[in-house]
Amino acid sequence: MGAIAINIPQITGEQDIEVEVRINGEKKSYNYRVEVFHWADCENPSEDRVDCIRQILSKYDPDWELYQIGMPTDEVVPITFRKKRK
Repeated sequence: MGAIAINIPQITGEQDIEVEVRINGEKKSYNYRVEVFHWADCENPSEDRVDCIRQILSKYDPDWELYQIGMPTDEVVPITFRKKRK
């Protein structure tokens, strides 16, 4: 199994999430970041919002990787990133 779902409290806006788990007795830590991006802030707006998401991802901190794109609204899109493990 590569993933499990963990419910977190609904908090509006951005969130930094740190999760510690034990897998077969070995402790591991994972860091996640949820950020909310506004469509209006897109540098090169187009009809295709996928282009906006590509722009966001291409300029994001390289220490973080895309984990999940949340349900977009007419104004925003929440995106979850996971800290890369070294």
